[in-house]
Amino acid sequence: MKRVHVILAVAVCMLAGTAAHASEGGVSSDQLWNYLWRVVNFIVVVAIIWKLAGSKIKDLLSGRQQEIKQNLDDLQTRQADAEKKLRDVEKSIANLEQEKKAILEEARSQGEALKVAIEEKAISDADLIREQAKKTAANEALGAVESIRAEVAEMVVQAAEKIVQEKLSDADHDKLVDEYLTKVVLN
Repeated sequence: MKRVHVILAVAVCMLAGTAAHASEGGVSSDQLWNYLWRVVNFIVVVAIIWKLAGSKIKDLLSGRQQEIKQNLDDLQTRQADAEKKLRDVEKSIANLEQEKKAILEEARSQGEALKVAIEEKAISDADLIREQAKKTAANEALGAVESIRAEVAEMVVQAAEKIVQEKLSDADHDKLVDEYLTKVVLN
């Protein structure tokens, strides 16, 4: 039905053009019939072409139409994907500053914690060294005191021997030796 409408529309347009041309200046009936035969010939040729290749032309045009529609849909999909990626990139860019601040803050807090740990270890090590130094000093002082006592004791013994030798006679000496021997044997 559509074909008939198209053919009739073309024929009416051609006839209207012919009528307009004829009204301007006189056109003879031979020229009119000649023109009419040409129009009919044109319509027949178009109808034959349409009959033989119409379905292929229609398929070609509808296929092209489908291809264009598919391309438009693909473009819309790709545009939506691109817009989504753009939003994701914009979000990540916006989050970069926050991530940077978070990383710097975390590094700063770790640095502070490390600093505190190092200071505590240094204080602990210093206290340990002080304790060891005190113990070493005490041990050395104790050793020095013992050494001095031994020297003093030896000096006292030597001085006592000297004094005893100077003041003690041989008889007193024998008497002392006998007393000590008696004490040692009795005990």
